[in-house]
Amino acid sequence: MGINLSKGQKVDLTKTNPGLVNVTVGLGWDTNKYDGGKDFDLDSSVFLLGSNSKCSSEADFVFYNNTTGGNGSVVHTGDNRTGDGDGDDEAVNVNLSTVPSSIEKIAFCITIHDAEDRGQNFGQVSNSYVRILNADTQEELIRYDLGEDFSIETAVVVGELYRHNNEWKFNAIGSGYQGGLGALVSDFGLN
Repeated sequence: MGINLSKGQKVDLTKTNPGLVNVTVGLGWDTNKYDGGKDFDLDSSVFLLGSNSKCSSEADFVFYNNTTGGNGSVVHTGDNRTGDGDGDDEAVNVNLSTVPSSIEKIAFCITIHDAEDRGQNFGQVSNSYVRILNADTQEELIRYDLGEDFSIETAVVVGELYRHNNEWKFNAIGSGYQGGLGALVSDFGLN
């Protein structure tokens, strides 16, 4: 059983797990009963950020349509269009030892596809979480359940891996955004 985090909590990842190289970041969610007549499709995405907390190019934006970034160190395993079933809905594999040194942070986000057109938001989403597993042993190291703090937001930055004194740490962020993926992309320095 891993460490359960609260919003804003930061925890050592590699310092407390010596030799840890490959991690899987699993993201999950459920949609509440929704009778709007339109499918609910949530997507995970990853932003590879420099010391200025911005992407240096579009290659640093990893999602279902660009599944590999950071010279192959970060790999998105693909889109789950329904969120049905138990367990992780989407996952990202990270080789911490090969992440380019120019990347200081790896931000993990969940957005609602076509949220504005469909009239959907995170007030209709429950049981959102992010967890980090040792990819070699499948041991869960860290888990952060976001709770039910959202209403009109259409995107959430769930957490980030970041470098600190040559170690990797994790920050449980849980910040909601209006404006969906477009707002996130803009905030992280892309057009």
